[in-house]
Amino acid sequence: MAEDLKKPTSDFLDQSEIDKLLSQETIDQAPKQHLIKADGQRSAAAAAIKVETYDFRNPVFLSEIELRRLRILHEDFIRYLSARLSLFLRMELSLKMAKLTTATYTKFTEGLPSPTHLCLFKVEPLMGVGILDINPRLALTIADRLLGGRGHSVKAERYLTEIEVALLEDIIQIILEEWCGQWKTEQELHGLIIGHESNGRFLQTSPKDAIVLALTLEVNFGDCSEQIQIGLPYYTIEPLVKKMQARRQKDATISKVEKHSSWQKSYDRITVPVRAEWQAFELSLREISNLRIGDVLEMPATHLQETNVLLNGTPKFTGTVGLDTDHVAVKLTRKITAEENNFFKSDGRKNA
Repeated sequence: MAEDLKKPTSDFLDQSEIDKLLSQETIDQAPKQHLIKADGQRSAAAAAIKVETYDFRNPVFLSEIELRRLRILHEDFIRYLSARLSLFLRMELSLKMAKLTTATYTKFTEGLPSPTHLCLFKVEPLMGVGILDINPRLALTIADRLLGGRGHSVKAERYLTEIEVALLEDIIQIILEEWCGQWKTEQELHGLIIGHESNGRFLQTSPKDAIVLALTLEVNFGDCSEQIQIGLPYYTIEPLVKKMQARRQKDATISKVEKHSSWQKSYDRITVPVRAEWQAFELSLREISNLRIGDVLEMPATHLQETNVLLNGTPKFTGTVGLDTDHVAVKLTRKITAEENNFFKSDGRKNA
């Protein structure tokens, strides 16, 4: 009777038991997840693969290492450019890197101020058109200096006249020459000015989704402190970046080809002093002063097998002393390594 009381009073399952069974069945029937690699091969999801999110709307083509190398290159560009512009203007002009980033062409052009002065340039023989943005106040201050002024900051916010644009082209040409000069190790480049604009909204020099390498410079010229921006499409500098990477990999690669020494005829008549010696024992200065002709110094027989052969005062071989007819000879048995040479003094004796 007690066993009957333990049995469930109903043949129906409650909701919690139903949910448990359904979840178990879902787990059993769930398909196994797979990851597809770049080469098209499948791999289990449980494999040790690092998966990172990627924003296709704002792709990044340059890694942190590449950006660091470009930053170092542009720091040299800024240093040389600052010195050259100071000499050209006969007045100190300091430059400082404010930012070096990548952005889409649309985002770069939308960030350009208005009014501004834009110079469109091309780097031969590379593809693409670059943009150089100079703040009008800075451009007018430089133009005033080129006309003989003292280089005081111009407060007016206006567009440049044709004469001021023509004067500014000399400065822009110096900037392009210095930028191209930083890549002379990779390729010979020449910068060309192809046009001027005053508003970035109407530019169509690159596709809207093209990636642009944007360099922002802080310029201090007299009492004028403004910015210069240089924007270059990624597909313009891509060949240069690849050549830079290939050159660095080549420089970092250590050649494993063993170089075999070859005998030269010019070595035939070079004489090298050769001597054989033993490290026998030590005597006091008094004992040495008491030595006379005819005295016999006893030496262990094992020393004959530990004869050091010195070439030009450097121990090179170990051998055994013996007689060859009426001559004393040394049979070379082992070559002394460079590590063992550290234990010898300059006179061939071993260090303590």
